[in-house]
Amino acid sequence: MAKVHAYLNFNGNCEEAFNFYQQVFDKPSLGKNRYRDMPPSPDFELPESEKNKILHTAIMINDEVMLMGSDCSDHFGQKAVFGTSTYVMLDAQTADEAKKLYEKLSYKAQKLEMELGETFFAELFSSFIDQFGVAWMIHYEGKNRMNGGK
Repeated sequence: MAKVHAYLNFNGNCEEAFNFYQQVFDKPSLGKNRYRDMPPSPDFELPESEKNKILHTAIMINDEVMLMGSDCSDHFGQKAVFGTSTYVMLDAQTADEAKKLYEKLSYKAQKLEMELGETFFAELFSSFIDQFGVAWMIHYEGKNRMNGGK
């Protein structure tokens, strides 16, 4: 079965976001490629303003899940559009892990949609838009299952 990883696009602040995510998840960067690292092409010349942007970066959140990202390039007609069509959902293994993730990730959140708390489907659940515009959900099922605990 294929693995699912999250790939996040940014409008010039990917490096700042991933420095933050490295602290949140306490994981090192797997490396950074910048647009200036691309081989030269006779078909286009990259403007100076684009060269330092992140072309690709990643961290392993755990043994199975990778968080990857890049800056969109105006030169290639790209623009990241943020909203609530997609969330990165973190399924915590313990209540303590859910609380720690919530405290770290929701720091300076643009919008706190639902504070971490108990719901009918989860012992702990939260949804918010982080300081970089990325939508997150934190979930710890615990004693409350989606079917009402039955």
